[in-house]
Amino acid sequence: MSEWKVTASHRSRAAVIYVRQSTLLQVERNRESTARQYDLVSRARGLGWPGSAVTVIDEDLGLSGASAAGRTGFAELATRVGMGQVGIVLSLEVSRLARNNTDWYRLLDLAGMTDTLIADADGVYHPAVFNDRLVLGLKGTMAEALCRRRHKASYADLAVMPTMCRKSAADLADSDSRSA
Repeated sequence: MSEWKVTASHRSRAAVIYVRQSTLLQVERNRESTARQYDLVSRARGLGWPGSAVTVIDEDLGLSGASAAGRTGFAELATRVGMGQVGIVLSLEVSRLARNNTDWYRLLDLAGMTDTLIADADGVYHPAVFNDRLVLGLKGTMAEALCRRRHKASYADLAVMPTMCRKSAADLADSDSRSA
C-alpha cells in the first residue's frame, strides 16, 4: 500500500486514532464497527509507532460529524495536529473525521502544514502531496454529499453509492428543490 510515506519524523510524534459513530443508537447496535475502530491501534503499531505513542480519541462517540460544533474530540485532534504533535491520524474511514468540507479542509490544511499523515483502510495519505490531497478532497466531498442527502452511511457503502450514481442530474435537482 502506501506505508512507505511514513518516516522517522512522523514516528517521532504521536499516532492518533479517531473513533466516532454518528448516534448513540449506532454505538449500541454497531459494536463491531466500534471495535474495528479501536483495532486501529494495532495498525499504528504495525506502521512503527510504539504503544506508548498511540492515543485514542473517542469523546465524539454518538455525535454526528456534520459539524465540529460540540465535538470536543475533533477539536482536540485539530489542536494537536495544528501544534505539530501528531505524525499520523488514523480512522476507519476518513469520512468519520468530518462530514462537512469546512471542518474537513481545515484539518487537511493543518495536517499539510505540519507534515501530518492521514490514514484509513484504503491507505496512508499526505495532505501536502497533490494527488493525496485530491483523493482526500474527493472522500470529504462524498462524505458531505451523503450527509446532506440524509443517508446515514459512508461513501464506501456499496448499497448507497450505486443508488446515488444512478440518479440523473434532473433527479438530483428535483430532490434538491423539494428539500429546500
